[in-house]
Amino acid sequence: MSNAPLMPKATAVWLVDNTSLSFEQIADFCKMHRLEIRAIADGESAQGIKGMDPFTTGQLTREELEKAQNDPEHSLKLAQSKIKLPTAKRRGPRYTPLSKRQDRPNAIYWLVRSHPELKDAQIIRLVGTTKNTIEAIRSGQHWNSANLTPMDPVTLGLCTQIALDFEVGKAAKYLPKKPEGEEDATLMPASETQTLQPHQVDVPPVVKEEEVSADSVFANFPSSDKAGEDEGGDEEAK
Repeated sequence: MSNAPLMPKATAVWLVDNTSLSFEQIADFCKMHRLEIRAIADGESAQGIKGMDPFTTGQLTREELEKAQNDPEHSLKLAQSKIKLPTAKRRGPRYTPLSKRQDRPNAIYWLVRSHPELKDAQIIRLVGTTKNTIEAIRSGQHWNSANLTPMDPVTLGLCTQIALDFEVGKAAKYLPKKPEGEEDATLMPASETQTLQPHQVDVPPVVKEEEVSADSVFANFPSSDKAGEDEGGDEEAK
C-alpha cells in the first residue's frame, strides 16, 4: 500500500467515529475498499480494533480534514512526516580491512584444522569469506596452500573470542555422542571429588624407603683389627 497511513484499519475506525467524511474519502485515504469502510460503520468489521488518531501521529492536519469535510470531492492527503526514518541497510558479506585480508586464508586454515565441526556458514560469519575459498583450503587446492600457516582468527583480529566460542559451542551440539569407553579422559571437577569417600579416590600406594643403618653399611667392609692381623700374617709369611 503506497502512501497509506500507519495502521490503516485503525485509522479508518477513528475517522468513521469522529468525522463526517464520506466512505469514499476514508477509503481513498486509508487505501481500503469502500465496502470495508461501510462494514466498519455498520459494526460488521474491525470489532475490537481501537481507533488511532491520525493527528497525534502527525499523518493528518486539521486544516486538511476541514477542507475534506467541507468538500466531499476533496481527497485527503497524508501530511509530510518531519521525522525521517533511516533506511534499513542491506546486510552484505562481512567486511575485512585490506591490511588483514592476507591473513584470512591462514585463519580459515586454522579453523578447518582445529574445529572441523564448524560449518561453512559459521566460518563465513566469523572471518568473512566464501564457500569456494573454504573448500579450496580444506581440500588443499588453494593457490597458496604451500605457504599457509594456521593462525588463530582471534589473534589476527578477524573475530572476537566470544563469537568463536559461540560458533564452536553451537556446532558441538550437533556432534554425535561417542560410545561409552571412548570418551576423552578428563580430570574430575572439584565439586565431584569433594563428595567422594576416601576409599573411592584412587591414591597411589606409598612405597616405604628401606631403613639403612650404619652397621648394615659397614658390615661388608673388614674391620681395622682384622685388617691389621691380615697384614701381620703376611709379614710373617715372608
